[in-house]
Amino acid sequence: MRIAVVGATGLVGQKILDVLEERNFPVSDLYPVASERSVGKEVAFNGNKYKVISMEDAINLKPQIAIFSAGGGTSLKWAPEFAKVGTTVVDNSSAWRMDENKKLVVPEINATELTKEDKIIANPNCSTIQMVVALAPLHKKYQIERLVISTYQSITGTGVKAVQQFEDERSGVDGEKAYPHEIDKNCLPHCDVFTENGYTKEEMKLVNETRKILKDDSIRVTATAVRVPVVGGHSESLNIEFANDFDVEEVKQLLKETEGVIVQDNLDNNEYPMPKYSHERDEVFVGRIRRDYSNPNSLNMWVVADNLRKGAATNAVQIAEYLAKQELV
Repeated sequence: MRIAVVGATGLVGQKILDVLEERNFPVSDLYPVASERSVGKEVAFNGNKYKVISMEDAINLKPQIAIFSAGGGTSLKWAPEFAKVGTTVVDNSSAWRMDENKKLVVPEINATELTKEDKIIANPNCSTIQMVVALAPLHKKYQIERLVISTYQSITGTGVKAVQQFEDERSGVDGEKAYPHEIDKNCLPHCDVFTENGYTKEEMKLVNETRKILKDDSIRVTATAVRVPVVGGHSESLNIEFANDFDVEEVKQLLKETEGVIVQDNLDNNEYPMPKYSHERDEVFVGRIRRDYSNPNSLNMWVVADNLRKGAATNAVQIAEYLAKQELV
């Protein structure tokens, strides 16, 4: 298949190339795309070097699928242009996620809703993806009424500049800043920008995207998103109130049977999910599964995943795989 990767030189773009290669996606022609200043640079894929091309050149080549990871403004401008020539766009930005005419897809949950007419498909926010993979089977069985989320999000979610700031601070270098405060040996309750309601955009993504993917606007959701000096992945503490009561062992078994989930919950051996062990993995890890004794029908659990992989690149490639397998492109 003719595949374009838009934003191929960024952290997520590079990870998309890695995942396409690892999963043996049937790429006949690869078109790496980036900003004008990156045109002519080379990226590696499957043992070969490919020169970065411009957006216009990629559109003229009419790829069957274009996977975007280049920011919301770029997606709003260029995704429709790709769609006009028949390309199906899988977009990693927030640009199309809450558009009522665009599908917000986590393949394990709702890929079957996709059709040939879906030319722009939204990839959810990284922290939303890992969470809903674990929540979907529980919602189906017990019906979620309220969700309280606290995230502990890797600096890689901010991008290359954030990783450089972290490394500079570790090395005692006064360099360019991605954050308004130091991140090394610190936690910032500040993911994305603040909105008028006092929440950040990241927190509101968790609220709105969760409802859209689970198809239930009645779920009450509140979130606090925190940036932590971690490279490996995002962690989330979830407090879930259900309409119906549950058995904790049944919950664990249900999660063990869920595609894409690994349960790590052996307290005798200090076994629980940690970002250190999710790094470069595609699964969602769930542990610390326990009843909340302060509130009826309520459960606590801890969810961890690599935000660059399942939280972005892998989920997007899985969508592309579904499109190819079902001959939707």
